[in-house]
This record gives sequence, structure tokens and C-alpha cells, in this order.
Amino acid sequence: MEFPLGLPPLRFAAAPAKLAFPPQGRPMLRTLLLATVIAMTASPASADSVHDATQRELPALLEFYRDFHANPELGLHETRSAKILADEARKAGFEVTEGVGGTGVVAVLRNGAGPTLLIRADMDGLPVTEETGLPFASKVRVTTDEGIDSGVMHACGHDTHMASWIGTVRNLAAMKSQWHGTLVMIAQPAEEISKGALAMLQDGLFTRFPKPDYAMAFHDSASLPAGTIGMKPGFVLANVDSVDLVVKGVGGHGAYPHTTKDPIVLAARIVTTLQTLVSRETDPQDAAVVTVGAIHGGSKHNIISNEVTMLITVRSYSPEVRQHLLDGIARIAKGEAVAAGMPDDLMPVVTVRGGSTPSTFNTEPFTGRLTGLFEKRFGKDRVTTVAASMAGEDFGRYWLADKSIQSSIFWVGGVPRDQWNESVAGKRALPSLHSPFWAPQADAVIGTATEAMTAAALDVLRK
Repeated sequence: MEFPLGLPPLRFAAAPAKLAFPPQGRPMLRTLLLATVIAMTASPASADSVHDATQRELPALLEFYRDFHANPELGLHETRSAKILADEARKAGFEVTEGVGGTGVVAVLRNGAGPTLLIRADMDGLPVTEETGLPFASKVRVTTDEGIDSGVMHACGHDTHMASWIGTVRNLAAMKSQWHGTLVMIAQPAEEISKGALAMLQDGLFTRFPKPDYAMAFHDSASLPAGTIGMKPGFVLANVDSVDLVVKGVGGHGAYPHTTKDPIVLAARIVTTLQTLVSRETDPQDAAVVTVGAIHGGSKHNIISNEVTMLITVRSYSPEVRQHLLDGIARIAKGEAVAAGMPDDLMPVVTVRGGSTPSTFNTEPFTGRLTGLFEKRFGKDRVTTVAASMAGEDFGRYWLADKSIQSSIFWVGGVPRDQWNESVAGKRALPSLHSPFWAPQADAVIGTATEAMTAAALDVLRK
């Protein structure tokens, strides 16, 4: 038999042996039994109020999820999604401000003296044409800001994030008697292009609204079984930098290479030497990635071009390693150009694009506190330690803006159990986040995340 969200069955002990009581003790026994029955059926402490409240909301939350999934919006264009979230927060009694950092929403619920907790959900989809085959699959097409015609899809699961945000809003508004302090629920735009968190901070998130003592978020996972929670203290997501490297040369006829300065050969030298930044210049215990993702140069077999453009992604965790890699790219490019005999006016041009994503760091003791809370609530078999990822996420900007904040992001698995089992057996390759085939088991993600967020908030803001 299957149980909701993978929860284990309730187990009842065998009936005790029949006890013999003398006649004079039976009235007292009947009184005790009646009191016990009344306490078991009437006392709120006998039920799991967080789980029960979440399960009552889950059908409505799945309707929100399907609606968000069918109507995705790209970063800084999330007007429809933002309005739905703002309206739901207002109905729950929050003070709501829209248009923060573009399309961001800030909902504040003040409930007396106590800590301030910020909970974030991101809203944007991706320029991906959906191929999941879901009955509510996105059919949205847009022309992107870059002028490209594309489908739009919630291929990163932000639709589950928004639905869980609504569930958490509803739960905590209904449970005001169980907590005190200030709750700041934010709906953030443009996570996928790493602009939303910075835009909200620059628009006064920590000055116009209560500054948090704690910040929390979750992300669905395409590498964990449905309903499993992934935790890790320390660095969890990477610095992500995009570097444009223009290699200059002196063009000419391919039959007379001695009359030219070939930028393609120079670019090849640079690609090879860049590998030493990680393999020979970075401590093996420090994570670092330098990947040349694209090279564009030349137009014909027998023409040596004037220029080659290289597109590079750079990943790291610590700010020191990040700076070393970026400085190293510029140094190696110039050094190889000098070795190739390039004059000073033809030195390579290195540009670090705007929109870099800083690494995300989960603080202690907050992350350990959440881990213990989730293990107690869901069982240790549903809480696992995950490895740090070289992916990027701009949630880390909130902690970087004020390192006195205790901050943590966790993962909730979305891989359906049958697919997970087939993957473990080597019979299936799982789609990753950003894949046109990614379709998380929404009830497990939303149910688990909403319950986890609600329980965590009640713990942080407990009386």
C-alpha cells in the first residue's frame, strides 16, 4: 500500500491482556478510560496540526501549481504570477507591497515582539519549449529580450516554489496563536538571470521592510526521490561568472600564414593553458571550474580571420578562488598573446559580464537546527546530506548583504519513486533541472516543502 508523500504507516500495538479489577475499582477505571478517550479526541496536542493543515490545503495548492505551470513568465516579466501571490497574501491578512525590484512582492505579517523571518520563493520560468506531455503543459511562446522566439516553461520548478509559498502563507496566518515575531514572505523575480535578489535589495528590501534575523528558502530537486529533503551546511551553490574573451589577430590568406597573426591558433593556445588554472594553480581541495563553452571565429576555409570570440563560464565557491580564476584568465590570455608576438594594440580583451551570481552559504547553527527539526518530523530516512553544487542561485545575496542573518536553503526531491528506482537500477536516465522533460511529482514537493517551511517558521518564531 502506498502512503501520502512516502509517510510510514501508523503502527498500533497489540491489545493488552485483559486486566482484572476488583468491583470497587471499576467506577474509577471507567472514569479514567473516559477521560483518556476525551483527551485523545479533543486535545490539539494529539494531532499533527502542521501536517493536517498542509494536507487540507494541498488540493488547492496543486490547482495553483497547475495554473502557474501552464502560464510561466520570464524574469522581470512575472506580472501575472506576482499578482496571484500578492492577492493570496492579502487575503491571509499580510501587509503587501508590489513592484519591489521590478515585479517582486513583499508580504509582512507582524505578530508581536520576536525574531524576524524571511521566506523566499522565486517566480520566473525559462526560455524552454516544454516536452513533458502533461495535460497542463505550457504552450506559452514569447520573443525574449534578446529577440529570440521561444517557448516558456517552468523547467526549474519555480511553480512548486510559488504554490508552497501560498501554502506557507495560509498555514502561518491561521496559526498566529502559535508564534510571535515578524514574518516577511517575498516573491522574487528573475532568479534565472541572477537579477531579482539584487534588484529587491537595491529597492530597499532591508530598509523599507523589517530586516530579517533568519532567511530561508527551498528548491525542488531533480536528483532526489520525491518527498526527500536535502540539507548541507556551508557552501552549497557556486559563484557563477560569464567571461567574454576577444582574441585579436592579423587576418589574411590561408595560403600565406606567415603574413598573418592567426587568432585561431592563439585561441587554441589559450584554451589549453586555461586548464592549468584549475589543475596546477588551485588547491585541489578548493572547487573550481573554467569551461570554454563556445569559440566563434573565421568564415571560410582559406581565410585567416582578424578575431576570435571565446565564451567562458567560471565556477567557484570562495571569493578568493573566484578572483584568482578571473585574474588568471586575463593573465593567461595576455601571456599567450605576447608569446605569439602580438603587438600591444592587439592584446586580448577580457570582459566579465554583468549579472554574475555569488555563491550561496548555509550558516550554522541554523542549518543544523533545521536538519534536526526535519529529521524529527519526517524521519531520518527522508532527510539526507547533499553535496555542494556548481550550479548558481541568487538566494545567497540576502546573506551577503548582511552576514548577521542566519540563512539556509534546502532541497525537496521531486523524482517520482518509480523513476528513481529505475534510475538506480540503470534502466532510466533522469531529466535534470532546465530540461524540457522535467516534471516533478508536484504533490510530494509541495506537500513536503509547505509542511517543512511551516514547521521551521513555527520553530524559529516559537513562543
